[in-house]
Amino acid sequence: MLLPHRFLPANVLPLARTGFALLLLAVAGTCNAAPRIELQLGRSYSSSRGAATVFAEGTFSERSIGSSRFTWTPDVSAGWIDGRASRGRRRTRYSTTDSIWLVAAGARFRYGSPGDWYHHLFFSFQPALHAGRTRALSSAYEFVSTLGWQAKRFSVQVRHISNGSLHEPNCGETMLLVGVRIGP
Repeated sequence: MLLPHRFLPANVLPLARTGFALLLLAVAGTCNAAPRIELQLGRSYSSSRGAATVFAEGTFSERSIGSSRFTWTPDVSAGWIDGRASRGRRRTRYSTTDSIWLVAAGARFRYGSPGDWYHHLFFSFQPALHAGRTRALSSAYEFVSTLGWQAKRFSVQVRHISNGSLHEPNCGETMLLVGVRIGP
């Protein structure tokens, strides 16, 4: 189960699942080619103790935004952020010990033509749903913002996940990720 029932009222849970499934289908429906799949490993530095992170991300073919030099591509991801051991702290509702699983879907944006050196730079934004609660990620929904550089088979990214101050506490998770393309 993606969202445990104890975090959302019973009448909201089916609606949240349905809405997110429709979002994923809408993104997938705009794609006419196989996605570029990338495995990303890294570390979150949102507290004095870092945490291991793993993401699998799929991006699809690029599309122009009107007649501008900006392009966008559908972007879906699933990830895991390890919990942090807490020495001497009592367990509270928002601790650091929970591991987080999340799924997200959104868009990745670039500027320029494929031959331009700066076309490798990108920014992506994705709404996300997740299971687990920590001081950094305290709500069932979050926003994922990523700034990165992507070559043909390799990427480096700085990613921040936060609920945008819609629920407190709102520390967020900020991580450095290194990605490797899987497959052709």
